[in-house]
Amino acid sequence: MGKIKSLRLLVQLGFTALTNGYVTGFVQGKIFTGLSKAACLPGLNCYSCPGALGACPIGSLQAVLNSREYHVSFYIVGFLVIFGALMGRLICGWLCPFGLIEDLLHKIPFPKKLRKLPGDRWLRHLKVAILVGFVILLPMFLVDAFGQGQPWFCKLICPSGTAMAGLPLLAVNGALRDIAGWLFAWKCLLLGIIVLLSIIVYRPFCRYMCPLGAIYGWFNPIALYRYQVDEEKCTRCGHCQRTCKMDIDIYRHPNTAQCIRCGDCLKACPHGALQLKYRCGSRAQERPGQSTE
Repeated sequence: MGKIKSLRLLVQLGFTALTNGYVTGFVQGKIFTGLSKAACLPGLNCYSCPGALGACPIGSLQAVLNSREYHVSFYIVGFLVIFGALMGRLICGWLCPFGLIEDLLHKIPFPKKLRKLPGDRWLRHLKVAILVGFVILLPMFLVDAFGQGQPWFCKLICPSGTAMAGLPLLAVNGALRDIAGWLFAWKCLLLGIIVLLSIIVYRPFCRYMCPLGAIYGWFNPIALYRYQVDEEKCTRCGHCQRTCKMDIDIYRHPNTAQCIRCGDCLKACPHGALQLKYRCGSRAQERPGQSTE
């Protein structure tokens, strides 16, 4: 395993352990309610996970949008803008706990791995539709008689909530198992499909369904951390795309919204044409990509 891959895995494991480290919650089937729970974490990290020490920005956004009293949170919007502007989808590739789960699932051997799913070009727009429909519009406008909405993405779709919150809670809490109904069965079915697809194709949820990835992806072209192609060195050999598990033509679109900044392409480029670019104000620092070890 290359240095970048090893480092990324260590960061993923460390960040997941740090942000979901309330062991008592997993043992007793209880949700942590300390002061840190009021703070958002950058990745898709379910609030209801027994070990979660912070809140998910998507869940927090819905909690505000479906409220009778509040319709916007400058804290949550500012949080997403700041982290998006600093790192873009680097968060998806290095800090998201559910992204780590997908990465580990894809390591499971399978007779034939796919580069992408059929209809990939159109499926990539699904996460934006989920963001607009299930995260924003439905919580705001599909309300009860008291003007209260529901967190529809968390309730109907989010596989992170099912894997990291629902299943661990039900495993140790018999009362919850007794009341689990068709909705939980649906969420388990959806999680099962995503687990199977994650073995076959790299990060299907990140590619096609994650609303948080959609938000951070918009920042990729302008984020402080982004890629740059040295046109004088690049021969358009396509080696970076063949290496990229997300099947991105990096030499043409180094800052596409699909890129999770895993860094594989930087090491793979045989000509050192790919660079990391850090920009702050009018000053920029560049670190050229290197050939494989």
